[in-house]
Amino acid sequence: MIAPLVFVVGLSMAKEAMEDWNRFLQDMKVNRRKVIVHKGNGDFGFNPWHKISVGDVVKVEKDQFFPADLLLLSSSYEDGICYVETMNLDGETNLKVKRCLEVTSPMEDDGAFKDLTATIHCEDPNPNLYSFIGNLEYDRQVYPIEPNQILLRDSKLRNTAYVYGVVIFTGHDSKVMQNSTKSPSKRSGIERKMDNIIYILFTLLVGISVISSIGFAVKTKFSMPDAWYLRPDNTTDMYSPKKPALSGLIHLITALILYGYLIPISLYVSIEVVKVLQASFINQDLLMYDEETGNPAQARTSNLNEELGQVDTILSDKTGTLTCNQMDFLKCSIAGTAYGVRSSEVELAAAKQMASDLEDHDDELANFPMRKHNTRFSWEKGIGSEIELETVVTSNEEKDLKRAIKGFSFEDSRLMAGNWLNESSPDVISLFLRILAVCHTAIPELNEETGNYTYEAESPDEAAFLVAARELGFEFCKRNQSGVIIRERYHHSGQPVEREYKILNLLEFTSKRKRMSVIVRDEDGQLSLMCKGADSIIFDRLSKNGRMYEEATTKHLNEYGEAGLRTLALAYRKLEESEYSAWSSEFQKAKTSIGADRDGMLERVADKMERDLILVGATAVEDKLQKGVPQCIDNLAQAGLKIWVLTGDKMETAINIGFACSLLRQGMKQICISTANLDTLGQDSKEAVKDNILNQITNASQMIKLEKDPHAAFALIIDGKTLSYALEDDMKHLFLGLGVDCASVICCRVSPKQKALVTRLVKQGTGKTTLAIGDGANDVGMIQEADIGVGISGVEGMQAVMASDFAISQFRFLERLLVVHGHWCYKRIAQMVCYFFYKNIAFGLTLFYFEAFTGFSGQSIYDDWYMLSFNVILTSLPVISLGVFEQDVSSEVCLQFPALYQQGPRNLFFDWYRILGWMGNGVYCSLMVFFLNIIIFYDQAFRANGQTADMAAMGTTMFSCIVWAVNCQIALITSHFTWIQHLLVWGSIAMWYLFLLLYGMLPPTRSKNAYQILVEALGPAPLFWSATLLVTIACNLPYIVHLAFQRSFNPMDHHIIQEIKYYKKDVEDQRMWKREASKARQETKIGFTARVDAKIRHLRGKLQKKHHTPVSTQGGMSPS
Repeated sequence: MIAPLVFVVGLSMAKEAMEDWNRFLQDMKVNRRKVIVHKGNGDFGFNPWHKISVGDVVKVEKDQFFPADLLLLSSSYEDGICYVETMNLDGETNLKVKRCLEVTSPMEDDGAFKDLTATIHCEDPNPNLYSFIGNLEYDRQVYPIEPNQILLRDSKLRNTAYVYGVVIFTGHDSKVMQNSTKSPSKRSGIERKMDNIIYILFTLLVGISVISSIGFAVKTKFSMPDAWYLRPDNTTDMYSPKKPALSGLIHLITALILYGYLIPISLYVSIEVVKVLQASFINQDLLMYDEETGNPAQARTSNLNEELGQVDTILSDKTGTLTCNQMDFLKCSIAGTAYGVRSSEVELAAAKQMASDLEDHDDELANFPMRKHNTRFSWEKGIGSEIELETVVTSNEEKDLKRAIKGFSFEDSRLMAGNWLNESSPDVISLFLRILAVCHTAIPELNEETGNYTYEAESPDEAAFLVAARELGFEFCKRNQSGVIIRERYHHSGQPVEREYKILNLLEFTSKRKRMSVIVRDEDGQLSLMCKGADSIIFDRLSKNGRMYEEATTKHLNEYGEAGLRTLALAYRKLEESEYSAWSSEFQKAKTSIGADRDGMLERVADKMERDLILVGATAVEDKLQKGVPQCIDNLAQAGLKIWVLTGDKMETAINIGFACSLLRQGMKQICISTANLDTLGQDSKEAVKDNILNQITNASQMIKLEKDPHAAFALIIDGKTLSYALEDDMKHLFLGLGVDCASVICCRVSPKQKALVTRLVKQGTGKTTLAIGDGANDVGMIQEADIGVGISGVEGMQAVMASDFAISQFRFLERLLVVHGHWCYKRIAQMVCYFFYKNIAFGLTLFYFEAFTGFSGQSIYDDWYMLSFNVILTSLPVISLGVFEQDVSSEVCLQFPALYQQGPRNLFFDWYRILGWMGNGVYCSLMVFFLNIIIFYDQAFRANGQTADMAAMGTTMFSCIVWAVNCQIALITSHFTWIQHLLVWGSIAMWYLFLLLYGMLPPTRSKNAYQILVEALGPAPLFWSATLLVTIACNLPYIVHLAFQRSFNPMDHHIIQEIKYYKKDVEDQRMWKREASKARQETKIGFTARVDAKIRHLRGKLQKKHHTPVSTQGGMSPS
């Protein structure tokens, strides 16, 4: 008993050690990255990250990650600034400007550090990314250090040639590592439930062992004195009638060993083997291989394969996971005219789904009591008015052009190549393009190969605006200390003209202001303010005569929003010198003020100038989603999965991405829980803020409950500041209840720790399986906290992958990982475990029956070698083949019928009903095997000369029946046979006879009662073969009847699909196949399918109104 246990534990340890070793190698890959470090005397050289110490001076070059938390000493820019990308930390896509201390700014080359001596006093390591307290002692002076001078580990240097910095925190002391949590040990739900079943079987084992020991004690006390031939007066304690209790106790140990086969120790070995092979299939799936990065999918642990098939909620990062962090200028509205004929990815996906759904709805529409051609005409007319299907067709040439110019996917001949000069409002168009070219903070860089300028901007959308302006004739080509220079290619004179605009003031964008403005003076001396911002903010600031294009622009903005595009409105106003002078002095005074209200003063002064604006137009850029994201989200939604987005980015950005991913849509009711209106409250009014948030959550929950429209959909949007209150103990379950009731949830401006806390709340609050997916260091906490963590590989930062359980290169591969591999792995493991308990009960209980039949003697009916070979040789390989190769449906069908996935979250194959059913089947099988053989062989001639069967023949026949019954049972379970399964199932039965033949050929001292048993005793006896056949049929007959009844009267989803495939209806009747696929979709309120369904409902409502409204048509009768 000890040896098998040691083997099982040893095998599990070896597998875990192998997976840990692979993780260690990936850790070392990061730790061995090289960075330039000061070696002394002004000499710098390369050192690996793991050898960096606090106090080292390092030089980090452009596009490199910072290896530790650094204090910025100097940069390649004269004023000591550098641009930093923190996407890996907080999910924000815009670059941050960091500025060094003035005293260290002159240290611009390696030699400056030759004799550098300074001391830094700072706070202890902590997880707060946005604060830092410390000071620098240098040259007998003390200088305070602000967060703006700190470069955090895993952020990246951008748009700056190099920086010098001194290491403050390394390794686990760095802020990003402080935000991570200890990597938990994860076990699947099936494994945890398996433990409970083992407890039940162990209880059964102890129970029948106690029964046996009691029976033996009673037998010893009352029957042993009469068995004179056993010499009861001269026997051991084991058989002493005077000590029946001791006899029973000794027999208990015998019984526990004898019935030990009830506990399937080999199950753990088989599961480990199966999971490793399943993981290798995931790793080798070519349909999850990313050709661009060369990265395959990777199962970093094989313990959670089956959990992939039981996911209820996905918690996803946004930046780098759903999006590419690339913006494309796609459409615009200028002077009330819409420009841009290309369609967004959302429009393309929705139109494709619409075309598919039109076929499905044709039959329904044809049932309207009107002439068919009229119905069809009105439908097509409705579609034409709602979705311009022609605009979603793009030619190959257009696609090539789209790839050629990064950030510019605009196509409209009315504006391209200077044709805008022929439009009805060329002055407004030139002003629109001028605002794009001037109102920004970017830096131009000349690409010597192409001769074009590229732009280093703080945000990707700002870069897209500049590319659009350049392509349409207004090229931003230079920035100096006083202003910017724009080259206008299409001028009335016919020659390109360079114009300089002096930038007098920059009113920066903040998430609160939601706009940015510049005040400029052109070459003619004219002062003007150019402004771009959120449409709601800009429209509130328009003058009476500046609203000429408001109605048309609003309509276009709604269309752009429906298409999943990010929109901004553009406006301007001309200024008088006197007005500007008065305002400028006030602005300067606010700018130089010192105090807590400085930002508030600046905002109020800026607000005075940003009034009485004139609307020019609006832009629409597409935040490029990663390939296949809308389709993936749509299919996951149809599979019944809930999706929460947790991002560190701004609320506006998150909402735009929600529209782009179809997590949000027009008509969906947005519930925004926010503290934005509570900023005016005092500092000690935390309870008031908390009560306000509680009211918002309660009112929203009440609104959802009172909603009567079955198609109504709600989206919850909450920011990090509000979330900190909502996650407190007395409110978090109300917040969770609201989130669960909503179709989609978007949490923005959340810290890494909040991501982990939200994940923990969903996991523990719902009690269902959660999956977290992300690509950055800020996602590590939630990846580790979730039941399953998935990291996006292929990006430079590997922290998310190293913390994950599975790694994929693109979000779209998540669909296949869950809907195909997850579905298969769950059903395979569930069926395999159930089958294992069935076969061990069927085998183990026959030992108990024989024990009872023979007066609890402790005698086994089977040879020891039979029992040893049962789990090791005769039944192990078929069950492994079930766990590795079984497919209820093909991968293509899994993707066509995503609702099949719900069999996992609903746990249809491993609930207690099914587990107890299989246990009952095992009990029934054991009864049939034992008692049918007893009935058949009892007082029955067995051999030709009239001999009856002895215990060896009886035991071998019973064992043959068990081998046949359990292997035939696994053949009945299997839906998908390959030659491997056939070989292993039928080969295991053949192996039994081969084993019996070879074992019987050993000398009698080795084979004992089994000597030549097959050749001389069993083989020639017809009763042996007929008993084997009869018992095998009897054992499997109830399962066959149950299966036939279920498939006929209460079929499961996969049964129907299997039948359709078997009769080839999917080939012969494509319409029926598509209809079944459509019906099998889970009803969902997110994804572009939900968007299309809402559109179709709207159009059908219109048609029904038309039908019920009396109309007079030519050749028809008017109602009297």
